[in-house]
Amino acid sequence: MKKLLIYIAVLATALTSASCNKFLTEQLPQGTLSDEQVKDPAYVDNMIISAYAIFTTAEDINSSFSMWNYDVRSDDAYKGGSSTNDGDVFHQLEVEKGVLTTNWNINDMWVRLYRAIARVNTAIAVVEKCDESVYALKNERLSELFFLRAYGHFLLKRMYKNIPFLIRTDYTYEEYGEISNTEFSNDEGWQKIIDDLKFAFKYLPDTQEDLGRPSKSACAAFLAKAYLYKAYRQDNPQSHEITSIDEKDLEAVLSYTDPEIYSKGGFDLEEDIHNNFRPEEMYENGKESIWAMQYSRNDGSTYGNLNWSTGLIPPNIDGVTDGGCDFYKPSQNLVNAYRTGVDGLPFLDSFNSKDYDKASDTADPRLFLTVGMPDLPYMFNHNFIMDRSNNWSRSGGLYGYNVSLKQNVDPALSGSYLIKGSYWATSMNRIVFRYADVLLMRAEALAQLGRTPEAIELVNKIRTRAAGSTQMISTYPSKYGVKFLCRNYNGSYDKETAVKIVKMERRLELAMESERFFDLVRWGDAKAVLTKYFDEEKGKCNIYTEAEFTANKNEYLPIPHEQVSAANGHYTQNIGNW
Repeated sequence: MKKLLIYIAVLATALTSASCNKFLTEQLPQGTLSDEQVKDPAYVDNMIISAYAIFTTAEDINSSFSMWNYDVRSDDAYKGGSSTNDGDVFHQLEVEKGVLTTNWNINDMWVRLYRAIARVNTAIAVVEKCDESVYALKNERLSELFFLRAYGHFLLKRMYKNIPFLIRTDYTYEEYGEISNTEFSNDEGWQKIIDDLKFAFKYLPDTQEDLGRPSKSACAAFLAKAYLYKAYRQDNPQSHEITSIDEKDLEAVLSYTDPEIYSKGGFDLEEDIHNNFRPEEMYENGKESIWAMQYSRNDGSTYGNLNWSTGLIPPNIDGVTDGGCDFYKPSQNLVNAYRTGVDGLPFLDSFNSKDYDKASDTADPRLFLTVGMPDLPYMFNHNFIMDRSNNWSRSGGLYGYNVSLKQNVDPALSGSYLIKGSYWATSMNRIVFRYADVLLMRAEALAQLGRTPEAIELVNKIRTRAAGSTQMISTYPSKYGVKFLCRNYNGSYDKETAVKIVKMERRLELAMESERFFDLVRWGDAKAVLTKYFDEEKGKCNIYTEAEFTANKNEYLPIPHEQVSAANGHYTQNIGNW
């Protein structure tokens, strides 16, 4: 099977240099290829490849499309780095103080993602001109592009809520300047994303030879996620509060998480969760990876098609990862969430009342596959035992000594799967949709619909896999004194409890995958959870001394000042008196 390598140089024949407005720094789509070139599938394929390419080339270490930089707003992670001044604009997001519409990181992600959407629209305009008799893959390739456009809009909508939707490919220069970011209600905005995906779902195949292309299963997973966001209605323009939870949208989630869709694509849970976070080729694109950003090494270029967007995360280990910047550090709050009681279950309501102590506490094995902690091996390599030194905390302990394991690679693989350039890079794929998330989305919809036994059954499927995920840590109990205990839920649960169980399981399974903050906002839980988190952290970590989450403001980023200024009155600032 082939990878569709998405680090492809943009072909000069495929693009023009026209630009429009501040958020569209790419070309207008029309006229990029001649009529004769449109008849040549090779030219058309190059346009499509350039649309894929933008989703790696447009991001960087400070604006990663994985969104790790922005997940520091959640209770899962600290910003990290050397101090609060190191990436100070992200510190402001972390504590929800001093965030300005003029901050570079507020505008940068907006610009990068709209560049990606503009590139996709350029390719759509070209493919739409094709004659199916000449280009037999027309509808399938259009489906891929609609999928990519939906992905760009999805990332933007989760961050900014009120965004302009570029759903035409024939805008004139003047029309671009007249697009409003409040043309559609919140509900209607999600529907625009869903509309693109429904077209894609109709034509995408069950499997793809080129692994970077989305399959029908990938589109189904994406549709389920879009419907799940849409279900939690936030359509009061003066509030970000949840006004209702729509049952029809939840039923749509069930339709698009139907196991039969995924069985046709060969998707299921890996035997061990850690298999999803290994760089070796034998593990990449495994049965749980429904759609992933494809990275590679040794492809003929100096650095290959490496992922540089997580380059700030590796710790600074003397003589090994010198230059590691030590950002995105797991919080103590997250570590505590993995504690289990004598029943082998997490503490749903009071899990933060006591910090995890490996000498006395039992824990879910996923803790040791997600968080590197003092006195345990870094990346499962027993030659690198973590401690409370500056090797493991550039801030001297300000952000603690924990390290993320899901983005990092064993130092023993330096020079092969871990490459030093300006920063550290890896060839490890980034999974965008994985099957565990599909099961949890289905469980959430079932729980909200009151079908609690079915929801708990799916949660238990995830927990059974978690309990057996010990291939890398099997010696930890005997060598390091940790105690694994992860059991399934038994008995009957009311709807409220079942929803709590699913929410907790999402946190444990998807921790440090940049879902947490967006989940809290989607559920309407951000204010309560983060206020409690800040109150607890103020006694442990002085960076949170003045942290405060303001409801109906901090759920979303403000619309960047540069974009509002350039929009000639067509943009409305998000609520919250930015």
